[in-house]
Amino acid sequence: MSTLPDFQALAPAGMDLPDFVADPYPLYAHLRELGPVHRVPTEGAGDVWVILGYEAARAALTNPALSTDVRYSSRWTSDGGQAVGRNMLQTDPPQHTRLRALVAGEFTARRIEALRPRIQQLTDELLDRIAPLGATDLVASLALPLPIAVICELLGVPEADREPFREWSQRIVFEPASPEGAAAAAAMAAFLADLLRSKEHSPGEDLLSALVRAEDTEGQRLPADELIGMAFLLLVAGHETTVNLLANGTYALLTHPEQLAALRSEPSLMEGAIEEMLRYEGPVTSAAYRWTTHTIEIAGRTIPAGEPVLIMLGSGSRDPGRFAGPDRFDIRRPRTPGGHLAFGHGIHHCLGAPLARLEAAVAFPALLDRLPGLNLDTDPAKAPWRPGLIRGLSRLPVRYTPTRPTR
Repeated sequence: MSTLPDFQALAPAGMDLPDFVADPYPLYAHLRELGPVHRVPTEGAGDVWVILGYEAARAALTNPALSTDVRYSSRWTSDGGQAVGRNMLQTDPPQHTRLRALVAGEFTARRIEALRPRIQQLTDELLDRIAPLGATDLVASLALPLPIAVICELLGVPEADREPFREWSQRIVFEPASPEGAAAAAAMAAFLADLLRSKEHSPGEDLLSALVRAEDTEGQRLPADELIGMAFLLLVAGHETTVNLLANGTYALLTHPEQLAALRSEPSLMEGAIEEMLRYEGPVTSAAYRWTTHTIEIAGRTIPAGEPVLIMLGSGSRDPGRFAGPDRFDIRRPRTPGGHLAFGHGIHHCLGAPLARLEAAVAFPALLDRLPGLNLDTDPAKAPWRPGLIRGLSRLPVRYTPTRPTR
C-alpha cells in the first residue's frame, strides 16, 4: 500500500495552518493534543490508522501485533509478482531475522568507517565540479549523486548502470502508486535479476557478490526472489535516507543562519548538528506501512485485524513531551536517552543508519569549507518539498562565493 493519508481532512475548520506538505508539524501538534491514534482517510484506498507522538510511536514500532507483511492486510490479494517487495523490511521474524543476519555484518561500525576515505574522495570530486560555479541545485549536484555513488560502489553496481537506477529509484520512492512508479519497479527488478546473475558467474568483492554466495544458518542460499528483494532494499533505502539528510540538513542550516554561524565557528558541534538535523527535519516522514495481525487496542482505540497503520516518525521527533522546544532547531541540543526516531526503532531500525551518518559527517564539513558564503537561492517559503512518506526536497538552489577546484 502506498496511498498517502489525507491529514488535511482532519484540520479543524477555521484553523490557520500552513501547507501540510511544506510544514506538517503544526497539524501533527494539534492531532497529538487530541490523542496518539487517529483514523485518517486516503484518496481512493479507504482509511489508515496513524500513530503520533514519541512514546506511542516507539511502542508501536516494537509491537508484534503490527506486521510489515502486507499479506496480513484485509485488502491483500497478491503482490502481482513484484519480487522487489520480498525483502526484510516487509517480513517478520523468523524470516526477517534470517535475512538481516546475512547483511548485518557488512554494516558494522568498523566496516562503515573503512569507507571514509572513499566517501571523502567522492565528496571532493563532486565539490570540485560545483565550487567554481557560484550557484547550483545542491540536490542534483551533491545530495543525490554522493549517496548513489557510495551505495552503488558498496553493492557493485557498474557505473554505466547508475543513471537509470537513479531515475527508477526516484519514481519508486516518490511516485509509487503511479503507472510510472510500477514500471520503474518492474524495470528495477529485471535489472537486479540480470546483475545478480552476472555476480554469480563473475563475483567480485562487493556486497551483492557476497549475498549471492551467502548461506543462512541452515546452509541454504537465498532464492532468486529474496536476492532481488534484498538488493532492491539495500540500493533504494541505502541511499534515499542520506539524500534527504544532506538536503534537509543543509536547508535547516541555511534557514537558521545563527546555527550555521555557530557550526562554522565550532566544528566540534558537527556530530550533534547532524543528530539535530535528523530530529528536526528527518528524511522519513513515516515508518513503512504495517498491518494489524489481529484486533488490538492502542491508547483506548480499537483497531480491527488487517487494518493499515502508519507510525509517524516526524511527529515523534517533534513531540514536546520528549524534546524541550521541539520546533526549535538547536545544534547544541542536549542528547536524550533513546534519541530521535529518524531511523526508526526496534527490529526494523534502519540498517544503513551508520552509513548515512558517516556520509553526512564527511559531506557537511567539506560543503561548508568549499562553498563559502553559502545561502539559499530561493524563497524558503517556496522550497519544493515532495509529498510522500519520504520527506525531501526536489531541488535546493543555493549560491556561494566561487572557488577553485582543489585539484
